[in-house]
Amino acid sequence: MADAASKPAKPHARLETWIWVLIYGGLFMLILGIVAGRENQVLGWSLSVPGVVVAAVGAVLIYVRSRLPDTKA
Repeated sequence: MADAASKPAKPHARLETWIWVLIYGGLFMLILGIVAGRENQVLGWSLSVPGVVVAAVGAVLIYVRSRLPDTKA
């Protein structure tokens, strides 16, 4: 049985999870906005713009993650 001490440490695992949640969530909101925009333009823009912003935040976090030092615990 492997114990927790033998597993390799991933110091930035939580950040990496948030990166992909933001990117995929933002893109999903963008798609919902495009679909909703066919019926109601205000609703479409109200979903699309925040979706793009959220996905952009995820993309910026990829850059931030690339600049963080890898700590070995």
